[in-house]
Amino acid sequence: NTGCGTMSGISLSVRRCITFATGLVECLCFAGAVFGWASLVFILKSDGFFSSLCVNTTGVNGTQVLDCSGQDERFSLVFTIASFMNNFMTLLSGFLFDRFGTTVTRLVAICLYTMGTLMLAFATPASSSLLFPALSVLAVGGIMFLITNMQVGNLFGSRRSTIITLYNGAFDSSSALFLVIKLLHESGVSLQASFLFLSACSIIHLLRTFFLMPRKFIPYPLPDNYTYGYEPPSKQTHTHQHLLHVSGMYTSGATVYFLPLSLSEKTFRECILSWFFLWHLLWLSVMQLRHYFFIGTLNPMLQHLTRGEPSLVNQYINAFAITQLFGVLCAPWNGLIMDRHKGKPQVREQEADLRASVLSLFLTALQCLLFSVCATTPYLPLQYATFILQVVNRSFLYGGNAAFISVAFPSCHFGKLYGMVLALSAVFSVLQYPCFSLVKGVLDGDPLYVNIGLTLLSLLAFIHPLYVYMHCRRLATQRANAIASVRRQQ
Repeated sequence: NTGCGTMSGISLSVRRCITFATGLVECLCFAGAVFGWASLVFILKSDGFFSSLCVNTTGVNGTQVLDCSGQDERFSLVFTIASFMNNFMTLLSGFLFDRFGTTVTRLVAICLYTMGTLMLAFATPASSSLLFPALSVLAVGGIMFLITNMQVGNLFGSRRSTIITLYNGAFDSSSALFLVIKLLHESGVSLQASFLFLSACSIIHLLRTFFLMPRKFIPYPLPDNYTYGYEPPSKQTHTHQHLLHVSGMYTSGATVYFLPLSLSEKTFRECILSWFFLWHLLWLSVMQLRHYFFIGTLNPMLQHLTRGEPSLVNQYINAFAITQLFGVLCAPWNGLIMDRHKGKPQVREQEADLRASVLSLFLTALQCLLFSVCATTPYLPLQYATFILQVVNRSFLYGGNAAFISVAFPSCHFGKLYGMVLALSAVFSVLQYPCFSLVKGVLDGDPLYVNIGLTLLSLLAFIHPLYVYMHCRRLATQRANAIASVRRQQ
């Protein structure tokens, strides 16, 4: 059972294909919308949200100018909190999914997502603070959509990894949703109408939940004659929950890995206190902070580089949003790097995976450095390259996160370690707000020095691949010495 055409039973085959297609649309059009924040901010500023924070000041030549640094700072805080919730709540979302299954998790996700769209639809400049809960619940609901859709790959056997990667890439690309809303707004469609339409789309999510998704889980490997959706509970496969926990499904911003459980040699505490975990946490945190600061401050940065020219700001915001669409194409690349050692003898599988992860970790850190250098350079046309590097690096970052945890630590601790690293990195990402306050305050709107500081900070990410490389060298040396010792004894 590897595709739509080879499955037994036409109706079951069609249902599985529809499940896959609608899941892809759900991830592409809804799940990761919060990361298109730069496009939405452009509309909110033009509509006067937080405009009361703009004050008249005296310019250098004695003229009166409008200072909206307080408004920009408030918008940055909205995104800071939403991005924090997106990561920090992943641990609770995964627990909810493991404990109660697909239907309950999706119903919670639909409620949260609909609450977010309705709050955005009825928010006005007078109720600007409504943006804080709206963006946060939109982010949490979206990541829960992604988590529940990942299991659809289990329906397609050998094509499972391809489908999972597509879903994660679609999640990254869905940030372009706010670009579509921005373009519609420029054509005369009100913000309220756009978000009311998104709220009405919750009917589609409900239909998928009850007719195209399992009540609990889709198992892997898939049992014969497995059915799901509208089938009575008595006909559902009773082994699915056990198989799910055996397969160990967990998700990240860019990819998902299914891990066989095995006996652990290390305790959870030993894993948390290991250098592998600490350097990996630093690797993820510094790059994630760089991305979040860039997204959260893109609009004021472009305002600074274009000297406030609205048409140029609009042009670059659109270009940034369009590049986000290509996340769906970038997502599989890191998986190909990580999987290139498949088929090696089982005794060397973990070491081979660790060696493969060195290249992935290094390339991700290098991409982030190049992206940060381009973002730091105060040359407007160079920002097109910044946008491309940002979307490629973001795709590599989250896939590499899950992949490394899966090969470096005992699989029985994967879920706890994955949730822990995301939660801790989310706490670290809150530093983007004081960075932004520094730009708007002491640095008078010029982000150059903060960008230089973040670029230097991103160099710390290279410690992680270097440490893993040295660890693999030690393993190779130990193995060679052991072989030599055996030969001498013979």
